[in-house]
Amino acid sequence: MHALFDERRYLIPFRSILLPQIFTDTLVIGSGAAGLTAAIQASAHGDVILLSKSQLETSNTSWAQGGIAAVLSSEDSAAAHVEDTLAAGAGLCDVPMVERIIGAGPEAIERLLAWGMRADRDEGASLELAREGGHSHRRIVHCDGDATGREMARCLIEQVHLRDTVRVFDRCFGLDLITPSQSDRSPCMGAVTFHPEYGLQMIWARATILASGGAGMVWRETTNPQVATADGMAMAYRAGATVADVGFMQFHPTTLYIAGAHRALISEAVRGEGALLLDANGDRFMVDRHELAELAPRDVVSRSIVQQTARLGTPHVWLDPRPIDGFARRFPGITTSLKPFGLDPSRDLIPVNPAAHYAIGGVRTDATGRTDVPGLYAVGEVASTGLHGANRLASNSLLEAVVMGRAAGLAAAEMLSDTDDNAWGTRPRTGPVRVISDIRPSETGELDLTDVRSSVRSAMWRNVGIERTGSKLSDAMNMLDMWGRYTLDKIFDDPEGWETQNMLLAAMLITRSASWRRETRGCHTRLDFMEPSSGVPVHDLWKKGQQDPVEVAVLVQTEA
Repeated sequence: MHALFDERRYLIPFRSILLPQIFTDTLVIGSGAAGLTAAIQASAHGDVILLSKSQLETSNTSWAQGGIAAVLSSEDSAAAHVEDTLAAGAGLCDVPMVERIIGAGPEAIERLLAWGMRADRDEGASLELAREGGHSHRRIVHCDGDATGREMARCLIEQVHLRDTVRVFDRCFGLDLITPSQSDRSPCMGAVTFHPEYGLQMIWARATILASGGAGMVWRETTNPQVATADGMAMAYRAGATVADVGFMQFHPTTLYIAGAHRALISEAVRGEGALLLDANGDRFMVDRHELAELAPRDVVSRSIVQQTARLGTPHVWLDPRPIDGFARRFPGITTSLKPFGLDPSRDLIPVNPAAHYAIGGVRTDATGRTDVPGLYAVGEVASTGLHGANRLASNSLLEAVVMGRAAGLAAAEMLSDTDDNAWGTRPRTGPVRVISDIRPSETGELDLTDVRSSVRSAMWRNVGIERTGSKLSDAMNMLDMWGRYTLDKIFDDPEGWETQNMLLAAMLITRSASWRRETRGCHTRLDFMEPSSGVPVHDLWKKGQQDPVEVAVLVQTEA
């Protein structure tokens, strides 16, 4: 493994005193549901800067077709929702976190509705709850059938704009978190950022909340927008934060599979409303693979599709939406997205295949979003709270985003006190940092970033995809190490280069985690280790400078 994998601290060399200085109480990096919620909450106790890598509306949240899961029916219960989450998580969920987040679900929904978020309702004006894969009850709140994420983002963005204490910096790229030294437990004091108009800037913050989203672009096939390049995971790791369970990537089983087309998501709710999965022979192959058939957990469905296409030698399977009455009314967004390809869900089968969808692991946090770097919090897909275990239950992610976003926004107030009374016993204080990095550019020739990204993504899809083996993972690491020698020591001056380095670092972390985990569990399938390991399931925690992970047993009850 290339030495720079663990030696590189900052992506660029700089001196803080030579750059523009911006100060705030709380810096939020990321504009999805988690970041927006955190910014709203943090604005109650100080000034906030909300950093958006692209336009404010561009995030995984905005692309989310699925809804938000919460117990809102008398026929349902929190215990049932917890049980479903634990079943999907395959023994790796931290039970106290599951109970905490699910317990906060109804209040979170009420808050969103009070803020003006629209939701689908029945003729009696009651919430029209849907059911998705892995859920035993109808508990999914949707808007316009398949546009829940877009409506949630609209609602939260509106709330952000109503708050005078929040400044939005859009098209602003977060390069690295600021720490005064490379020593363990060195506090986070904000971030170095880049704006195409204003250039490099130092944003000093007493509290920094990382909400930068996922890592889908690390794989060739993904449902994620182009901004999902694992920047948050990479910058947190470089700053000394612990990352956990990053080998677990959830592959969504049903994405549109047409040559040259984006792998558009076909929502879980489509199968929840009665759509069937058929192979090339027209057979419902899921019936023989799981008692819930098409509504089995996503890892089961994705793996079944891969195995069925391999068995029959076909490029994809078919999703049959014809059993759904009024498909266009129920799923208008999906209906519109299929029209350019001449597909009518009322009469046509839809070609589908799995694609990388949601990063299960991420930056390790406690119940309030705190990481092990003082002053740094992480929420949403970039974080690893223990809720999802080894495989996320459908529609639990938006729930986690708004619950944990609010929790981190509340907790960040502890860093604003002038006393040392907080979780770490110390408060990061902003101040000049001298020479932060003295990395020199390599002397090799021009690097084709498009080629590097394409190679990394292809290698990850082939070797660190839905089904993995030790030899494939070793091949992937060798290729990543080769690209690392040409890429990680470069100094780039634009986001394309920085994203490529972040993707490469994240790919190395993911592959290392997947190589270490010699078992099949949840969405991590090792064909050479097809059974879960014996004993208590453990999280694998990785920290800069450590070649082997720290193994931490799952929590089954709240620690005293």
